[in-house]
Amino acid sequence: MLNKKITNIISALNREYGTKNRVFLNHETPWQLLIATILSAQCTDDRVNQVTSKLFKKYRSIEDFANADQEELEKDIHSTGFYKNKAKNIIACTKRLLSEYGGIVPRDIDDLISLAGVGRKTANVIRGNIYNEPSIVVDTHVKRVSRRLGLTKEEDPVKIEFDLMEKLPKAQWILYNIQIISHGRAICTARSPKCEECFLKEFCTYGLKVGKKISKNENKSKNPLKDELK
Repeated sequence: MLNKKITNIISALNREYGTKNRVFLNHETPWQLLIATILSAQCTDDRVNQVTSKLFKKYRSIEDFANADQEELEKDIHSTGFYKNKAKNIIACTKRLLSEYGGIVPRDIDDLISLAGVGRKTANVIRGNIYNEPSIVVDTHVKRVSRRLGLTKEEDPVKIEFDLMEKLPKAQWILYNIQIISHGRAICTARSPKCEECFLKEFCTYGLKVGKKISKNENKSKNPLKDELK
């Protein structure tokens, strides 16, 4: 049974961000989303979308990526960072997709994480957005916001994933990913989060602490004797 805090958080997120599924990485096929997600490691979605808008016109199939020259592919994806490893992994990943899976992006998480460059985060993006399998994707926003909300105390993404799976209703998992990413970008930013503007602050462990500090400081400033003695 859900506790009241989580119920309130879910209701507030649904009101603010809606319940429509969306993907932040542009793609037309499952394999394109797989490659875009590999590229998104330590890179913004906006940058990845800029790169793939040209990349997917140059490499039009899994075979094109599997047969790509690594140095040339490195140049094509250079601006996403870690381009040497990403190029190597993309080529190895697509070769295995062809040899082991007939060019079909697998659905099973164990099959997905067996591919080069694919961890649980990437696998869950595919499972959630391509196969509509309830999945928790722990990116930097989901990690930060979930910890601030007090839904987990873990640092390790895999432990956070299982923590959230245990606490959130399964029907909300995919939506939670989308909503929290939006929230992390707009309000609960890594630096200078906009706690005073946040519609979740009354349910947020971090926000409540910030509110108490602000209130305490305001009370101090209202005491002229204390201000004079500073």
